[in-house]
Amino acid sequence: MAQGFRLPDIVDIARAEGRVTVDDLAARFGVTAQTIRRDLAELDVAGKLERVHGGAILRSGTVNIGYQERAALNAEAKRAIARHCAAQIPQGASVFLAIGTTTEAVARELVRHEGLMVITNNMNVANILADNPDCQVIVTGGALRRSDGGLTGALTQAAIARFKVDIAVIGCSALDAEGDLLDYDIQEVGVSQALLSQARQTWLVSDHSKLSRSAPARIASLSELDALFIDRALPAALKTRCADWDTRIEIAQP
Repeated sequence: MAQGFRLPDIVDIARAEGRVTVDDLAARFGVTAQTIRRDLAELDVAGKLERVHGGAILRSGTVNIGYQERAALNAEAKRAIARHCAAQIPQGASVFLAIGTTTEAVARELVRHEGLMVITNNMNVANILADNPDCQVIVTGGALRRSDGGLTGALTQAAIARFKVDIAVIGCSALDAEGDLLDYDIQEVGVSQALLSQARQTWLVSDHSKLSRSAPARIASLSELDALFIDRALPAALKTRCADWDTRIEIAQP
């Protein structure tokens, strides 16, 4: 099939499935992986898709991609970030783990921690840490977001106000060049903002792909956080800003 016919079909597949992979597209169209990589590079330049390792995803807009697609994206990097983050959480700490596939990865790394109290508005986190008999798990309550098990809204924020935790671990959908954390769900943004005043330290866990994405709702600035856990070095200008803000950058190697 000629490239002019392939490109619209590739975009249609991405819309239907949330993401595309080089190997799958090469098999579908009967062309080489190198040819598909060129196609994806052209679609990236045209703003149709966003290149990621092994394939591409739909460009960021006002709606996030599906939970399963988010969980699969950069999974190895998320595991590395989670290991690095969890290693710095002391035994016996009180921790808030927020909504997000990377915070869920952190929860998996905490299954063998001792003496933890974990408060969460993420049903997936609660289920993961149910396997740790030495971890007290408290679920905030709130309106259930069926797509990913998140709990949001006024009830969630009211529950957060009753705690003062040692560490809050949060995620975001995008991280822009000015150091602003961005998200799609205004209700989730409100929960993340509530955490900033109820934690002695606030840590962001984010893989590098968030640096090339955009979302419409602002959570906070990295200047308001204590640490960023990420899998690649930040752009030079943002790294300098973090140094000025005393925001610690922790780079986890996958």
